[in-house]
Amino acid sequence: MAIKRRKLTNDELGRLDIKQFQNAPKRPLTVVLDQVRSLNNIGSVFRSCDAFRVEELILCGISTPPPHREIHKSALGAEYAVSWRYFKQTTDAVKELKSKGFYLIGIEQTEHSIPLNSLNTLNIPIALIFGHEIHGVSQEVIDLCDTTVEIPQFGTKHSFNVAVSAGIVLWEIVQNRNNDF
Repeated sequence: MAIKRRKLTNDELGRLDIKQFQNAPKRPLTVVLDQVRSLNNIGSVFRSCDAFRVEELILCGISTPPPHREIHKSALGAEYAVSWRYFKQTTDAVKELKSKGFYLIGIEQTEHSIPLNSLNTLNIPIALIFGHEIHGVSQEVIDLCDTTVEIPQFGTKHSFNVAVSAGIVLWEIVQNRNNDF
């Protein structure tokens, strides 16, 4: 006999409101978008940052910052909750993070990238750097990273959508660092 499953209402989910979210502890994770052009992707990354309580999202270069209605369409208000900053040059953002002790991880296929499921970040502050939808993370930024990670794939395509990649990587890291609030 099948178990009857009633969908939960939004009230039953017990989600934080924006003020509660802003005051809640965050994971020592920063997400950096290096030249991401799609406003829908940017909005989706805001939602993933909200879902995993990321400390900060940094938008760089052509990555349009809020407010923008196209970002809002996919962020669904997460752009009001998640702390974010904008840098004209990604290298400036990455150098600042490095000076503050962040371990910089480029999400990119490189000669020495490691599979995501092999990554051990311990409990150090990390910055995850995601790149342009076609060109990926710039070589100039890769050169500043401590390591590069790729998501294992088994089909005919060589990449995921940047917003999908952000969700996958954040999920994997949160699973491995469950007690880092």
